[in-house]
Amino acid sequence: MIKLLSIAILLLTPALVCAQATAGRPVEGSQPASSSGATTGGAHPATYDTEHRPITAGGFVKSGPVVFQDIAARAGLNSFHHTVGTPDKNYILETLGSGVTLLDYDNDGWLDIYLVNGSTYDALAGKAKPASAALFHNNHDGTFTDVTTKAGVSNDRWGIGAVSADYDNDGFPDIFVSNYGKSRLYHNNHNGTFTDVAEKAGVTFDGWATGATWGDYDGDGKLDLFVPGYVHFDMPDLTKPRDNANIAFCSFRGVPTMCGPHGLKGEGDKLFHNNGDGTFTDVSTAAGVADKNTYFGLASLFIDVNGDGKPDLLVADDSTPNYLYLNKGNGTFDDASYASGYALNESGRETASMGIAAGDYLHNGRIDLFNTTFSDDYKPLYHNDGDGNFTDVSYQLGIAEPSVPFLGWGTAFFDYDNDGWLDLFLANGHVYPQVDRNNWGTSFKQRPLLIHNVNGKLAFVPAVENTGLAKLQAARGMAYGDLFNDGRVDIVTNNMDDTPSLFLNVTRDATTGEPGFAPALAEGADTTSGSPKHHWVTLRLVGTGKSNRDAIGSIVYLTANGFRQRADVIAGGSFASSSDKRVHFGLGSSATVEKCDIQWPDGTHETIALPAVDAIYTVTQGKGLSK
Repeated sequence: MIKLLSIAILLLTPALVCAQATAGRPVEGSQPASSSGATTGGAHPATYDTEHRPITAGGFVKSGPVVFQDIAARAGLNSFHHTVGTPDKNYILETLGSGVTLLDYDNDGWLDIYLVNGSTYDALAGKAKPASAALFHNNHDGTFTDVTTKAGVSNDRWGIGAVSADYDNDGFPDIFVSNYGKSRLYHNNHNGTFTDVAEKAGVTFDGWATGATWGDYDGDGKLDLFVPGYVHFDMPDLTKPRDNANIAFCSFRGVPTMCGPHGLKGEGDKLFHNNGDGTFTDVSTAAGVADKNTYFGLASLFIDVNGDGKPDLLVADDSTPNYLYLNKGNGTFDDASYASGYALNESGRETASMGIAAGDYLHNGRIDLFNTTFSDDYKPLYHNDGDGNFTDVSYQLGIAEPSVPFLGWGTAFFDYDNDGWLDLFLANGHVYPQVDRNNWGTSFKQRPLLIHNVNGKLAFVPAVENTGLAKLQAARGMAYGDLFNDGRVDIVTNNMDDTPSLFLNVTRDATTGEPGFAPALAEGADTTSGSPKHHWVTLRLVGTGKSNRDAIGSIVYLTANGFRQRADVIAGGSFASSSDKRVHFGLGSSATVEKCDIQWPDGTHETIALPAVDAIYTVTQGKGLSK
């Protein structure tokens, strides 16, 4: 069905100029934008702002609500610099970038930051020092200290992603790092250090691993690990020029680019069952999730999408259909990818899916799904119709058209303004440096996108000049969490060949004013539009008995402000990254919580009373809460 240009594009870019109006579909009669690359849509007309900047690097406004400020340098994170391959990005290995995970590795109640790094060909050949990952300890004062060397988590391999969880239920979070080559499993030694036990545990993968996820798929109280495989990539002989015929085939809009993923061999996926003794068993084939099609996996997530109390499995695939595996409860999964509507977009076409956001944005108790995709394609939002069936509603909601020029990676649902409705964040950045030398209406470095949820209606938040939403970066991994325990959700992005971003949430209200760590507002920013007081509450869940200690797979239903919200404890989803496992609820103007129900991973239910709001509580299964 033909759709008109969404009014949302005006909200996104008030001073927007289109080279040619379209409805988000390829220009009639156009050729596909790429012969072998990641985009699966056709070439779209270029979109510029009034200063003739690509809309991905422009469309800013001079005043308006200020949501995020990048304080990475002031916080001490700029000692980390991501490095991957060469500036020309001649091979696909150089383009994925790396992820980030937020975890409280020392159990002091404050989130720390782990940033994965890439590598270079010289480093792999032993001719140069490898790039190091970085673990930053939260100093509780708005700054972080690099403790990588002491902690022993430098990785020193071609890093892609990281996902943290307490896989052995000892009370301390561990870190799985997915690499090109052998992956690592860093076990937490409880003293600020880690030991790589991947070989002993049997989870090295030894291929090109990407965005992994932890979950207890068989309900035995022990976290299992799913790892998508991307491309079976043989290191090229860099002393030889690329074959001219190959260059002609590998192009974007007729311009030679790196090759892939189409035309390359895919890498299978792995499900590692936790044996409970520090080792894992590969049960991929037996469980039915081995990816016999060898699609190009980039992100994954264990989460219950059909409401039967068992964690299902989602896999976002690049340029190939997505997977949705429904948990049958007997150690196996049913491939419902096509039947569910998640495999393809509204047009019946596969997308180049990079990251997964999952959340109940409509307050109906069902998990909806959102995927970031390549440029020249819209980003699909899959509405959960019940029983694990989904409908792509991006165009209906007006968020499809403005997203077309952007190339998205990390993404997540969270409530940035504590109004009780889940909003949506996208980290963006292109893979082809050539885009900056051509008039395609897109750019290599791109600004992030924030979509505000107003009572179930979605609208893009304008990017105010000199604020976080106006920062240009080749972003890849993205994780969210309340880094400063002030009730506001912050964001960390890992930017390719660059320093990271720490987007401090500086949303303000009429009664509290500025948060403690907020920098000066951008010149001309709206400082008078404080909203009414928005309350919040955050819960850290601790499982006992047959529930894993991290309580991953728990579902919390909280009733306040006239509606019931749902939040799930998850590990993974956003591209190559994992976020705060504490569940955060915005309460709007409500100063009380009417009811809080918890469905634990072992299937038991518990109702707890929250004595106050604007607080962080720890809830231990069967033992109540503590502050």
